[in-house]
Amino acid sequence: AKCQCKVVPKQRTNCGYPGISAAECKKIGCCFNASVPSVPWCYNPKQKKVRKVCPNDPYTRINCGHPGIKPRECIRKGCCFRAHPAGVPWCFYHRTVEE
Repeated sequence: AKCQCKVVPKQRTNCGYPGISAAECKKIGCCFNASVPSVPWCYNPKQKKVRKVCPNDPYTRINCGHPGIKPRECIRKGCCFRAHPAGVPWCFYHRTVEE
């Protein structure tokens, strides 16, 4: 993503080899910007930002507990807890989403 290539020039870490072309740099998953001299032009992108969320759709929940699990026990396991609706897991795993 373009936003992953917005790296301050002095914080760029080299991702290619001397003389690499823009096309070859991008082909190996790196960013290319030759506008600043004396810093890597082919450089590593920023890591994607991700966060954990509890899924809203109760029918996509993946069970993380057992029947009758208490909310505190579920949360201690690092999972989400919602005691509704009936017929779906109440203790379930987070989903990771990119920001």
